[in-house]
Amino acid sequence: MQPTSPSDPTPLPPRSALVAAALAAAGIPGAVRQLADSARTAAEAAAVLGCEVGAIANSLVFLSDGEPVLVLTSGAHRVDTAALATRWGRGPLRRATPEQVREATGQAIGGVAPTGHPRPLPTVVDRALTAHPRIWAAAGTPHTVFPTTAAELLALTGGTLLQVNA
Repeated sequence: MQPTSPSDPTPLPPRSALVAAALAAAGIPGAVRQLADSARTAAEAAAVLGCEVGAIANSLVFLSDGEPVLVLTSGAHRVDTAALATRWGRGPLRRATPEQVREATGQAIGGVAPTGHPRPLPTVVDRALTAHPRIWAAAGTPHTVFPTTAAELLALTGGTLLQVNA
């Protein structure tokens, strides 16, 4: 049986069920929630959840050094790819195409979660997310999210905490 959201007994979509299983395996208490409205963008998610846009963790996939990488950034700002590549010690970061995102994560743009991927991705967690006691991340679809913290995202992804903007 697929996991369900606490507010909705309907089974989670398959991609979100993978995210819920990864959260449970990592001991992260935040449950995946299904939303009636889309949370495809940080602004949409913040409006639906009633939080600051900075408390939304955007999951962005880039290509660097011949492999996909994941950048979990605060919805309040954009990634400075040149500055981040230097801080991270990687080659140039180039935005992945929708097809490359789906291949790397198994999820579509607008619903990419920090976990539930076919294989772990090198990950950066935006230092700005530490300013929020609760943040929200996509859970595999544009209509599913889960509450978490920056510390939990670091543990979940094995990521590196870095400033991602200029």
